[in-house]
Amino acid sequence: MSNIKTVIEEWSVKDLEDGSAINVSVLGCTELGNEARPGVQVCYMGNIINFEPLAVERWAYQAHKAGVTAYLLEANSWMVHEDQYVKIYLLTEAPLKVKVEVKTRSSKPVIKEYSLPFETGE
Repeated sequence: MSNIKTVIEEWSVKDLEDGSAINVSVLGCTELGNEARPGVQVCYMGNIINFEPLAVERWAYQAHKAGVTAYLLEANSWMVHEDQYVKIYLLTEAPLKVKVEVKTRSSKPVIKEYSLPFETGE
């Protein structure tokens, strides 16, 4: 069986300073990761983050160690500037969710959450 991608949502946050925009695509996938299980892909600015069971289990463990329920995926986020960023989180409370927070220089933060199609053993 091959991976079938379904668009969950595509959205954009405009920056009125220079007319640019940060575009985000969230896709549901039937096969992700080494176990080829359903998951969610978040795509923005050329980055693709796969929320598949093995990666999420590792992130959930790191969140537990840090004592947080909203675990910021720093390596997968774009936070070069204070006034414009894309922050990707794993929300570890049941049901597991992906949280995407986008801010441009001229916008307020836009935050959206997406449920994952699986649970971890945590």
